Amino acid sequence: MSNAFVLQQRLPSSSRLVFGCMGLGGSWDQQPVTEAHIAHAQAAVEAALEIGITLFDHADIYTLGKAEQVFGTLLKRDPSLRDRILLQSKCGIRFGDEQGPKRYDLSRDYLLQSVDGILSRLGVDYLDTLLLHRPDPLMDPAEVAEAWLRLKQSGKVRHLGVSNMHSGQMALLQSYLPEPLIANQLEMSLLKHDWVDNGTCFNDDQGKGARVWGDTLEYCRQHQVQIQAWGSLGKGWFGGAAPQDAPPAVHATAALVQQLAQQHGVTTESIVLAWLMQHPAGIQPVIGTSHPERIRACGAAERVQLSRGDWYQLYVTMRGRELP
Repeated sequence: MSNAFVLQQRLPSSSRLVFGCMGLGGSWDQQPVTEAHIAHAQAAVEAALEIGITLFDHADIYTLGKAEQVFGTLLKRDPSLRDRILLQSKCGIRFGDEQGPKRYDLSRDYLLQSVDGILSRLGVDYLDTLLLHRPDPLMDPAEVAEAWLRLKQSGKVRHLGVSNMHSGQMALLQSYLPEPLIANQLEMSLLKHDWVDNGTCFNDDQGKGARVWGDTLEYCRQHQVQIQAWGSLGKGWFGGAAPQDAPPAVHATAALVQQLAQQHGVTTESIVLAWLMQHPAGIQPVIGTSHPERIRACGAAERVQLSRGDWYQLYVTMRGRELP
């Protein structure tokens, strides 16, 4: 069991699912937060709590900081909520400004500044976990370690993880840190399944053209780094939201998902997430939707046990061709 999942299990009735807060706070602009945004966030959080979710995932860039601001309002209105949940946020992405284009920044000073901003918007004293949002090619791991030590000693952050990093980047960073990275958040879903292809087809031409995962999954499993999957619902395409011009494999997979949902007596969302969660890496899906009914529709995912044949049928159907 990973370090992050052990942390999550400290809370009663904790689900393996994570609620991604990217859809909170309204639009990605400078328009102010309204009571309608707060009410939307309240409904989404209540739906997540109903299905046992206790880990809430933020990033300082989500709706330009308004997602954290809205969530902070909920915490202010109900202070008891903080004791019932785990808070995770990410930093390291900077949008274009007078100093340069959109870029990644894992420098010591920017990390420290970012965490202070996150805590201020959320209105809390500490984060359970901080994730470094994207790999910065100019990252000095010694600087990151220095920033982490200051954040840890000040009590502002309890655990450190990463997002969108491969095994080599994690190994380099880990060599400078006094304690283990506990999570890596990666794009993974039935729709975005090249992480499976990387293993099944590494010695075959079918593996060419996919993102190079290397031994990232194996590294995380070996070092007990919790894998979190963003984009886990595959844009909602398997629940009837796929555009007409989507690849034929998407429509064929959506039909199979619907069939399995009826067979198991659950929603299509639960089937899509169950497919991810059945992988032995212990993947934690991050639910990106903020619609309460879709959130609730994910609640049965942990109870679904797909047969090996059905798991492979979903995978192969989405691939659109037989395995080598």
